Amino acid sequence: MPHRIITLGEIMLRLSTPGYERFINTRSYDVIYGGAEANVAISLANWGESAAHVTVFPTNDIGKAATNTLQFAGVDTSLIQFNEGRMGIYFVENGAMQRSSKIIYDRFDSAFSNLNPDDFNWEKIFEGADWFHWTGITPAVSQSAADLCKAAVNAASRLGVKISADINYRRNLWQYGKGPMDIMPELIKPSHLIIAGLTDFENCMGITDTDYLQACEKAKTMCPSLKYVSTTHRDSISASANDLNGVLWNGETMLESKTYEMTHIVDRIGGGDAYMAGLIYGLLHFDDQNALDFAVAASVLKHSIPGDANFVSVDEVSQLVEGKNVGKLLR
Repeated sequence: MPHRIITLGEIMLRLSTPGYERFINTRSYDVIYGGAEANVAISLANWGESAAHVTVFPTNDIGKAATNTLQFAGVDTSLIQFNEGRMGIYFVENGAMQRSSKIIYDRFDSAFSNLNPDDFNWEKIFEGADWFHWTGITPAVSQSAADLCKAAVNAASRLGVKISADINYRRNLWQYGKGPMDIMPELIKPSHLIIAGLTDFENCMGITDTDYLQACEKAKTMCPSLKYVSTTHRDSISASANDLNGVLWNGETMLESKTYEMTHIVDRIGGGDAYMAGLIYGLLHFDDQNALDFAVAASVLKHSIPGDANFVSVDEVSQLVEGKNVGKLLR
């Protein structure tokens, strides 16, 4: 029986320069629709779970196209609302070798940022739901988005739905008069699982420890429902070559995955979302160590796929965990 998982967040129009062209000389852009939370939903739907995404799209053909993208991926789009406004855009220039990738955002005054929180019936949205996922991007976009996220978190907690949060501190997004410490601690408090690095802990929870285990333990004292804390460690040798591993604290033990050497990276955007989806899926199906290993392997495979979403199967992820069929020509 598939688990019912609800995700909440803005989806944007991604315009990427073809191949490794630069912004200053490209004559065209490749079009993709993506968002951190929706990327999680796509992975989970692709792995056989019942995933639905909550967002607001503009009432035009761009909103319809974004909806079609989610439907193609198997995500339930029945909870999406449409309003007047625009879709946020972000531009991507893929780096290579020692040249870094670049992202330029144009997301001000989007339909999502201007949503009305009262338009969403969370009691109905969470009917039959097992899990709710949000990220720190949503409450950073606008006051109305923060209010919507608060209503969703409160409803999920009240209804006994497990909550995961990718804290994902984005300094440049908090532009509407509130800072993360005004909003985030209360949102994080009822979480079952969070992904957070030391920077996230400091800026969104006021935890200034430089030891990750101590930071996790302090987070637990602030969040009584918290069972898991996780993060990834990335060593960027170049834009094309990174090493990646992950850790998962389960309240007793700090588990660690193997380290993967990733060379010839195709697209690293969405790698963290693939990791989050892998953790959710893994914790629903496996023990803690295997859940962590599955999550890291899912993230590694995402680095081989263009676009935001991680279109890989459970078998492909599991085979990478087991070291089978790595890089082979499969017929």
